[in-house]
Amino acid sequence: MRKVLKIIGIIFIVLLALVLLAFAVAAAVPPQVDPAVDMSNHGAGSTSVEPAYSGLLREYPPSNEPADNPTTPEKAELGRMLFFDPVLSENDDIACASCHHPDLGFSDGRPTAVGMTGVNLPRNTLTLWDAAFVQSLFWDGRTNTLEDQALVPLTHADEMGVLDTAAMAAELSAIPEYVALFDAAFGGGAAAVTPENTARALAAFQRTLVSDDAPFDRYAAGDFDALTPQQRRGLALFRSGATRCFECHGAPTFASDTFRVIGVPSDDPGRAGVVDSGLFGAFKVPTLRNIALSAPYMHDGSMATLEEVVDFYARGGGRANGFEQVDVFVNPFELNEQERADLISFLYALTDESGLPEVPATVPSGLPVVERIDNPARAEAALHNTATGGAVVEDRPPQTITVQPGETIQTAVDRARPGDTIEIPYGIYHERVVVDLSDITLHGIPNEAGEFPVLDGENNLPEGVIASGNNFTVGYLHTRNFTDNGVLVEGATGVHFHDIIAENVGTYGVYPVRSTDVLIERVTVSGVNDAGIYAGQSENVTVRDSTAFGNVIGIELENTLGGEVYNNHLYDNSNGILIVLLPQLSSKISSGASIHDNLVENNNHPNFAPEGATARIVPPGTGILLIGTDNNEVFNNTITGNKTAGIAVFSLTGTGAFNENELDVGPLAEGNFIHNNTFSNNGYDPDPVVAELGIPAGDILWDTTGAGNRFNENGATSFPPVLPSDNWPGFVQNAYGNFWRVLLAAMG
Repeated sequence: MRKVLKIIGIIFIVLLALVLLAFAVAAAVPPQVDPAVDMSNHGAGSTSVEPAYSGLLREYPPSNEPADNPTTPEKAELGRMLFFDPVLSENDDIACASCHHPDLGFSDGRPTAVGMTGVNLPRNTLTLWDAAFVQSLFWDGRTNTLEDQALVPLTHADEMGVLDTAAMAAELSAIPEYVALFDAAFGGGAAAVTPENTARALAAFQRTLVSDDAPFDRYAAGDFDALTPQQRRGLALFRSGATRCFECHGAPTFASDTFRVIGVPSDDPGRAGVVDSGLFGAFKVPTLRNIALSAPYMHDGSMATLEEVVDFYARGGGRANGFEQVDVFVNPFELNEQERADLISFLYALTDESGLPEVPATVPSGLPVVERIDNPARAEAALHNTATGGAVVEDRPPQTITVQPGETIQTAVDRARPGDTIEIPYGIYHERVVVDLSDITLHGIPNEAGEFPVLDGENNLPEGVIASGNNFTVGYLHTRNFTDNGVLVEGATGVHFHDIIAENVGTYGVYPVRSTDVLIERVTVSGVNDAGIYAGQSENVTVRDSTAFGNVIGIELENTLGGEVYNNHLYDNSNGILIVLLPQLSSKISSGASIHDNLVENNNHPNFAPEGATARIVPPGTGILLIGTDNNEVFNNTITGNKTAGIAVFSLTGTGAFNENELDVGPLAEGNFIHNNTFSNNGYDPDPVVAELGIPAGDILWDTTGAGNRFNENGATSFPPVLPSDNWPGFVQNAYGNFWRVLLAAMG
């Protein structure tokens, strides 16, 4: 017996040694961490200008001008001559302007470009308007500087065909006028004539092609007569939660440096042809500036008119043809003929050629210059852009404007000026209200029973209120029966939602997006198929004293920096509170939320989000869900009766809904601190999505990824059965996480 015990003891020591060795090896493996977010350019929050008459006036993003190539008049003039001179091509027969013609919106009017060999190239020619603000160039983002971009068509065998850039520079050096222009731009005489300086000059010229004085810009600056009534209606549609055009084509550039799958039928891999992590068929979101002048459209030029484009999106893009992985912002919507015409008329209001450069009569090489072209789209734009503008705004003290009997709310809003309060007497109103002014308060007047005035969309209108003004307050309203949103505020600084009821309003109850300093309080939302209370791509958001029930998600902070969610009641949703970082959005950060003192109970409603919507990732029965988000604190909440998990912490890839092919953000949930919550009866019947993982559910569910997550929750049931707490040394936390990841991977 003694010998047997000795053998058992030896085996135990060996096993313990192996465990310690494995633990030491796990501790030595570097922790999984996301790349650091560039805090000077994280993308969250508003870019609105303050003070501003309108909330539509936005700051332009930083120029892509590099420190080693500052734009000067001399460089831009040299670049202009080079741009129009065929001497840059191998056979002296094609100039940059041949494909980027200034009279065609710096495009070429063809479905796809035609190179010097006469071969049709695979993609449509992108405009150069506002190229100064683009960070990812070409449809597939293959370069990120205009200097690099300039050399690509020059040296492409089927475009301008330059096989030897040194020989090209030598040809330029033989032209005295070019030697003088290069010397004026860069100094150094003939030695300045180089391929690199050729690219720098072309880039400097392209940075002068700025379009910022369209009718929309004058409207955004406060001249409310700069758009026609039809164009104002179209602007409201452009910003609506139905079309969601603004999600990708945001002011002021009406573009974004993101790559999206919209589902145009094509064998072109798009972004996936450049980087392994690219989605097949994803292409860059181009600017809509001067869009009316640069037909045809899409990466393959397959749509000849703006009408075709709008109809394509109305069908849900490629979703209508079963195209997989279509972007979440591309969903079907309904427009009648008048609304379709309104939206297209607004797109014409983005036309501005005031920065159009002069086409030189001659160029230094003496070669022929492209001829001017009569673009009929200019005449069409003139037919739409008939507003006279130049209205003199009345300078007066702030007023209270009351909606009169028989008058629409919109009529009263249209009489307002910044600083005014619009009061809405109790009643039922069937309309959508658009507020573009800053410093506006929109308040209902309850009846004697305390009931709020009702905005009822009759399941026909997309939203109750759309606003973009800074310092906007809305309250004492009941919104119901809208197809997309109750109250939507986009791009504003200083937003206050209070005392609002939203029921059966489509996607979101209250919906601030790309906004800063948002306060949401005493709001009740029910019956929406995404998030009842939602803040997206915003900064400094507070949600308090509110109730959400019967929604897919009760409260959601998406790609938002800084937030506080407290003293709210979330029940009978699919998920109570969601803090999430999603890919392919302008904001690349989700961090710094404080979630405390909420009652999160019985959130077991079946998930009824539409197919393809991001909200479909939420497993029913989840109390508080953190996905891919960092440095949040969750404490003092009462979390009970949620059948899948009380609190779940997952990476983006851990949800199973995202893959690395579409991630342009760090996917890990890191640095989150979960402590001092009260749990009961959670995880008793986990959703199949979680149950199929083969891991036990409970009060806390963590996928073991992400560094620095800590859980100080005595007595809580969890997976893993032991969770790292804030008193664990960092190397122990790292080893523990690595151990579980290896084990789970081995288990499949």
